[in-house]
Amino acid sequence: MDSEGCLLPEDGKDPDDIGTAANVQAMVFGNMGDTSGTGVGFTRDPGSGEKVFYGEFLMNAQGEDVVAGIRTPNPIADLEKVSPEAFAQLKEITTNLENHYKDMQDFEFTIQEGKLYMLQTRNGKRTGPAAVRIAVAMVEEGMIDKKEAIMRVTPSQLDQLLHPVFDSKTLKDLVKLTTGISASPGAAVGRVAFSAEKAVEMALEGPVLLVRKETTPDDIHGMDVAAGF
Repeated sequence: MDSEGCLLPEDGKDPDDIGTAANVQAMVFGNMGDTSGTGVGFTRDPGSGEKVFYGEFLMNAQGEDVVAGIRTPNPIADLEKVSPEAFAQLKEITTNLENHYKDMQDFEFTIQEGKLYMLQTRNGKRTGPAAVRIAVAMVEEGMIDKKEAIMRVTPSQLDQLLHPVFDSKTLKDLVKLTTGISASPGAAVGRVAFSAEKAVEMALEGPVLLVRKETTPDDIHGMDVAAGF
């Protein structure tokens, strides 16, 4: 008997004539014209925890098109203008799913010639601030109790709340120069150094930000002294 409780022959090998298991599943297509489309979404904002319908979709597209970066998806709220009947049905179904599972849902859907098909749903991943906000909100909504809310927030998510962050309101008045690879939550301020050696030198005079295309083990001494990188 194997680890899943299945009986095996004495030699421990599957017989040659056992056949092959197969799933036969009907397909739906989001690329059948302007009345078809596909998308992904959350029942709440996974970044902030705000109770808003959050996600993206593309018309006349398959699922891979939404995430491949070839085409720019549209905010899921715009689906109400393009296909109001499907949007209303999607809102109703996902609300029922959240109420049933008592947690924020991450879902995928396809619309084939105006008809909505739900592909999957699961409990959605979220940031630390979002986890706390969603847990508190669901207690206030009577969906879960306080004990369950506490268990919903993991130690790693609490750790995110302890990192310094910028005030989102003040960021609106600043000019974005560039973006980087997401690595760790938090925010930092300092003078920019473009090499680990320069960072070590500049750190003697104040906080430093190490800027590299990608960090390598050779940058460890610069990373050690930098406020952020």
